[in-house]
Amino acid sequence: MSASFNDTIHAPLRLRTCAFLEGTTEVEFGVLRDFLAVADSVVSKHLKVLQEADYVELRKPTGRGRVRTWVSLTKQGRAAYAAHVAALRALVEPDAR
Repeated sequence: MSASFNDTIHAPLRLRTCAFLEGTTEVEFGVLRDFLAVADSVVSKHLKVLQEADYVELRKPTGRGRVRTWVSLTKQGRAAYAAHVAALRALVEPDAR
């Protein structure tokens, strides 16, 4: 397997999370939860793994009203996701190398 294949990102919900975040600059936690169609605790668990790998950043701005959590891919996260997608493509499209 290629060195760019990333076990951290490969888990289905983390892969879907990175794919969703890759198309955004930042997304609110509830939007991501609804997209994934899972419970808050499941999203939190997967975000923690991605955060520990420095692939996502969580931001909780304070102000009026309830505190919302905002999620974004870091520069390292974008690079790791792109490398992982390239590794997956190499598996399914061997002539594309």
